[in-house]
Amino acid sequence: MDAKEISLNEKEVKPVVDLLNDYLANYHIHYQKLRGCHWNIKGQNFFTLHIKFEELYTNAQLTIDEIAERVLTLGKPPHSRFADYIKESRIKEINTIGLKDLDMVDAILDDMAILIELERELLDATDEASDDGTNDMVNRFMQFKEKNTWMLRSFAGKK
Repeated sequence: MDAKEISLNEKEVKPVVDLLNDYLANYHIHYQKLRGCHWNIKGQNFFTLHIKFEELYTNAQLTIDEIAERVLTLGKPPHSRFADYIKESRIKEINTIGLKDLDMVDAILDDMAILIELERELLDATDEASDDGTNDMVNRFMQFKEKNTWMLRSFAGKK
């Protein structure tokens, strides 16, 4: 299959596919960071953050699957090697063992800022390619992160 099967121009969709694969790489590193935070959270905020990190990594896992399936829908293979994710991702791995609870929140907020930035780039690219399907998907993901950014910032006492 290729993009023309869903009435899209393959040449116009190529930048979208490339950005989606970059987005996928970033999401995988973000997902693993969330798992590490979930596993290694300690302290007074344990119960609150343990549950929140699980909610976020569960959502990230579903999002990763949707991103990969959208790449396939557009007629290209999604990246699927951790070596590629680590190389391509702007989000970097961190060691969550011994990391303080609010430092974990800050790390997740940093990831979300990068992901939202990538989402805005994707929205521009999908507009140019007339790819409303990808645009709707990415917009939904961005709204989830925007809301959770507000919640985590409020939890951490940030403006």
